[in-house]
Amino acid sequence: MEPLVLLLIALLCVGAGIIGALLGIGGGLIIIPLLTLGFGVPMQEAIGASLIGVIATSTGAASRYVKQGLTNVRLALFLEMATTIGSIIGALIAVYTDQTVLLVLFSLLLVYSGYTMLRRTEVILSPEEAPEGQVVDLSCRYIDPRDRCEVSYGVGGLGKGLAFSSVAGMLSGLLGVGGGLVKVPVMNLCMGVPLRAATATSNFMIGVTALTGAMVFYGHGLLNAYLCGAVALGTFTGAYIGTILMARYSPSALRRWFSILLFTVAFAMMLKALGLWGVV
Repeated sequence: MEPLVLLLIALLCVGAGIIGALLGIGGGLIIIPLLTLGFGVPMQEAIGASLIGVIATSTGAASRYVKQGLTNVRLALFLEMATTIGSIIGALIAVYTDQTVLLVLFSLLLVYSGYTMLRRTEVILSPEEAPEGQVVDLSCRYIDPRDRCEVSYGVGGLGKGLAFSSVAGMLSGLLGVGGGLVKVPVMNLCMGVPLRAATATSNFMIGVTALTGAMVFYGHGLLNAYLCGAVALGTFTGAYIGTILMARYSPSALRRWFSILLFTVAFAMMLKALGLWGVV
């Protein structure tokens, strides 16, 4: 690729990093359509670059969220056991899967994500409501960066969390996304983790998840060093900016805006899968 093209990709990936840090999804939902639809990058190569971008997003966002106390590190390490295994399986499937199939799967994932974001409501499990007899206590507390009030919560549904985390890992390796599309709703709706804490915890996890998948792509020669460098530079910068912006916007507003974007990109990706992109 020409240096100017790589610079443009890096600048555009700043936006992906911002969105990834704000919503805990890693930015892969933006990076892959950007590379495949905007620059004609093959799907497998775009997934590999996206995984590197997800690692950069996690690196740029996780450190700040941990300092703010938003990240539940114990919960992240607990769920990452299942996510890492799923990521390896998903990456191996992606290497040997037809590009059209991946495009269709990605479009369906976008539609699911948009729908979930529109209908999701805030669910918080108090420490007293956490199920008794759990193997590990994952309750936590943090200071809300917007309201400056303390939020304490318990964590339940550990079985569901592990099961869905393995699915999130498979999606990460298969489609080049961070897996936060599944992790954030599951932590919030099934485990009772507040949305801000779920987003921060997801950002902490997605880097490890994406790294396992990226290793598989590297082993098969599907990582373009220059492309990955441009994506990583842009997403890392955007992720740090996103952590600063988080306190200024309400989660409900961000979900509405992003849902519209997801549906639009899903439509474009489906057109490409059907061979109609550039015709209509």
